[in-house]
Amino acid sequence: MQRLNKFLAHAGIGSRRHCDKLIAAGRVKVDGVKVTELGLKVNPTVHQVAVDDQPVKAEKLVYWAVNKPVGHLCTNHDPSGRPLAIDLLPHVEQRVYTVGRLDEGSDGLLLMTNDGDLAMGLTHPRYGVPKTYHVLVAGRPSDDDLQKLLNGVWLSDGKVRAKSVKWLKPQGDGTWLRVVLTEGKNREIRRMLAKLDHKVMRLKRVAIGPVKLDKLPKGKARRVSEEELKQLRAFVAKAQEKIAAARERAALKIEADSPRRAQRTQREDKDRETETS
Repeated sequence: MQRLNKFLAHAGIGSRRHCDKLIAAGRVKVDGVKVTELGLKVNPTVHQVAVDDQPVKAEKLVYWAVNKPVGHLCTNHDPSGRPLAIDLLPHVEQRVYTVGRLDEGSDGLLLMTNDGDLAMGLTHPRYGVPKTYHVLVAGRPSDDDLQKLLNGVWLSDGKVRAKSVKWLKPQGDGTWLRVVLTEGKNREIRRMLAKLDHKVMRLKRVAIGPVKLDKLPKGKARRVSEEELKQLRAFVAKAQEKIAAARERAALKIEADSPRRAQRTQREDKDRETETS
C-alpha cells in the first residue's frame, strides 16, 4: 500500500503537491469512486486509479538529459503547434515532463522525467539545486555589475541573486558570462541583466547540479547515468535535512521563548492594573 499522491507522482502525473491538488479538487477516482481524502492509500496491483476519468498505471521511472534547441517549448501542449521539448523524445513510452524550464529563445540542458518527487526537489527554490548557464550579453559588464548580480537585483516579483558569476570571454561587441543560479523565476537571468542595461543575446544552460550538457548534440537526448542520478538524489536529500534541521531549531526557539513571553505579558498586565488603580 502507498499513499495515493505518491502513486500518482510516480506514474508521472506531477509532483506530490500537484497530485494533492488534483485529489482535493475531486479529479481522482479509485475503483470508479471520486476521492478527496489526501492521506488515502492504494494498492496499485488491486485498485483502479483514474485522473479526469483517464486510467493511471504505474510507470517505470525514467530520467533523460536533453539538449533543447532554440524554438522548442517546455510544455506538453501548445495550441499554436510550435515544436515541443518532449518531441525530442519520440522513443520514450513514459509520460515525461520537463524539470524546470528554458524559455523559447534559450537552449541547452533539460532534464525530463516521470519522477514527480525528484522533479519537485530539483525545481523548488528552497532546495537550492545549482543550475549553470553560459550567457552572451551586449557590452562589457563591469566588476560592479557582476557584484550587483551576486548581491541581488530587485525585480517585480522580488529580489533575486546569482550564486556565482564569472567573466568568460569577449565576442564581438558582447561578453560571455558563466552564471550559476539556485532559484528558478521566469526569465530570471534575462531580467536581471536587463536591469543592468546588458541585453542577453544568447542563453545556454550547461549543467543542472552534477548533470552536464558536455558534447550532447543539439536536439538529442541521453539517459541520465546512475551516478548522476545518485548525486541528484543525494543533493536533494541533503537539502531536505538542512530544511528539517532549521525547522527544528525554529521550533525549539519558539518553545524556549514561550515562558519569557508569558512572563513579559504578566508584567505588562500588572503594570496596566497599577496604572488604573
